[in-house]
Amino acid sequence: MAGAPTKLLVLGIDAASPELLLRWAGDGTLPHIAALLEGGLSGRSQSLEGFFIGSTWPSFATGLSPAGHGIHYLVQLIPGSYRYHRPDRGAFLKAEPFWSRLSAAGKRVAVLDVPLSRLETALHGIQVVEWGAHDALFGFRTSPPALAREITQRFGSHPAPVQCDGDRRGSADYAQLVDALTRGAELKGRLTRELLREGGWDCFVQVFTEAHCAGHQAWHLHDPSHPAHDPAVTAALGDPLRRVYRAIDAALGGILAEAGDAQVILLAGHGMSYWYGAQFLLPEILQRLGVWHPDAKPPDVPRGPTLRAARWAWRRLPQRIRRGLEPVRARWTERPPSAELPVLDLDPERSRCFPVGNGLAVGAIRLNLAGREPQGILSPKDAEAFCADLRAGLLEIVDERTGGPLIRRVLTTKALYAGPYLGELPDLLIEWNDAVPTGSTQVAGGVAARVRASSPRIGVVEGENSYGRTGEHRREGLFIAKGRGLHPGRLERDVSILDFAPTVGVLLGVPLADCDGKPIGELIPRDQR
Repeated sequence: MAGAPTKLLVLGIDAASPELLLRWAGDGTLPHIAALLEGGLSGRSQSLEGFFIGSTWPSFATGLSPAGHGIHYLVQLIPGSYRYHRPDRGAFLKAEPFWSRLSAAGKRVAVLDVPLSRLETALHGIQVVEWGAHDALFGFRTSPPALAREITQRFGSHPAPVQCDGDRRGSADYAQLVDALTRGAELKGRLTRELLREGGWDCFVQVFTEAHCAGHQAWHLHDPSHPAHDPAVTAALGDPLRRVYRAIDAALGGILAEAGDAQVILLAGHGMSYWYGAQFLLPEILQRLGVWHPDAKPPDVPRGPTLRAARWAWRRLPQRIRRGLEPVRARWTERPPSAELPVLDLDPERSRCFPVGNGLAVGAIRLNLAGREPQGILSPKDAEAFCADLRAGLLEIVDERTGGPLIRRVLTTKALYAGPYLGELPDLLIEWNDAVPTGSTQVAGGVAARVRASSPRIGVVEGENSYGRTGEHRREGLFIAKGRGLHPGRLERDVSILDFAPTVGVLLGVPLADCDGKPIGELIPRDQR
């Protein structure tokens, strides 16, 4: 196999802004992406409505929506209960990724650092899981196992922290993070080139995750219009995102040169911009609307005692101490470390619905449906009218920062998706309006962190965002394809993240007919259609 050409090279940039990629390709900052754009077919991609935080990469891998593969977030309800669990502690994806299906058909595959991907031990080829990752669920491991030792001996550990959230106060703190991310991108490029040289790959996949961390942590330093922008830090450091994107572009250049005449797909699966919304207000909003009631039991009852006691103690700490501990609290809240997570905070005998985790850009609500939930009280025949009234109550809420709506849309999951795991997903999805950025109490003294909202039904609610990120995801992405039979240009229609798995299947002669997505015909040479 050594020396044989790679047939298909799929490269990803995790959570990169498509606007920045295009702008910096145009001004010479990203020359290798610019060359791909000039010689390839490019277009916009869209991740999944309501689920573009936790499902982008699982849906890329399977060609299925969360209703088909079972993953909508990193912490989900145990079916038939009011208790959370971490799906990565079990089977995780309930569908096969395209690389497993290619492997079963005899194709030789290499899969490196695709986010939220479990190790597949029986691949015809190699896999590297979380050598460099933003969301590390499974830890660094490889197939075959000996590859991990070889990578560590030659390249060491990825320089960037696995969990990049932190309390960063000045240029030195941010410089340390950016240096680690740029160094990580350079090392990932070298690693990828070495593995490409083995040759004989039918499909080779590598994803650069460094842009993800940079976007979350340093968007306010990139964007001069952000309320938390610090000109002193950017004067000393430069634009952190620009530096990280340039490092990724340089690594891509080396990989593309090594890949020779391989057909190439470059994908930025979902985007990044400023942090927005008011997810921290959703529980109080639902309580004011009279549809959700928190558990009134004291902290020492057996229903989630550790979490309840911690919440009780947290509310009684002085503000200055809470601020110092906030990064630790935020990490625990987003992805609790224990396999045994506590029950939801609700009184099931009075709550017709309840909020569930789904990320911070899109809130999620599950109906406390009789016959489905353990103590459901909402009759299925009343659910449609209840949802219509709840939607109206949510959409009339005004964001007093803008005078416009706080919530852009309320989506019904079953109207968007179908599949065997639909019943395990949230029922309603709350798209927060991103008209203005929301700050954080952890950045720049808390500027723009407070949100005040009102409506006739809820009165006035207000609170502060205490999560320390200044960048948040967007649905929109970008793709570029180049290779045999493709004509340079711009695809006018958007394509879905669901479409890439079936496209890869067709390109390699292994049709994946049971996907929710469809092959992107414009990326397939005429003799393969």
